[in-house]
Amino acid sequence: MKDDDLDQLFAALAHPARRRMLDLLRDSPGVSIAALADHFDMSAVAVLKHVRVLERAGLVHAEKHGREKHLFFNAVPIQLVYDRWTDQYSQFWAARLADLKERIESRRAKPATRKGARSA
Repeated sequence: MKDDDLDQLFAALAHPARRRMLDLLRDSPGVSIAALADHFDMSAVAVLKHVRVLERAGLVHAEKHGREKHLFFNAVPIQLVYDRWTDQYSQFWAARLADLKERIESRRAKPATRKGARSA
């Protein structure tokens, strides 16, 4: 994912109304812009502007049916961001945890000797 794409994605997700729109689209795929606008205290034109931001970020796919647009949530961009950072961080922490496990197990393997203990 290119930096410009990431910028658009994070800008789209930065507004609470757009995040709410994504939640609604996730729960009701194929909803029309008019039906989506019913959930907000703003004009249909304002809702449409927000939808366009979401479309440019790749988070919403619109299908035209006659005069209506039906909207669908596209989670792929969010998944790509998730994969990008969790893969990097999980590799980092997996290596650290494996090293810690090895150190703990190597300490257990050594016989514990106390000071002043006699051997038989």
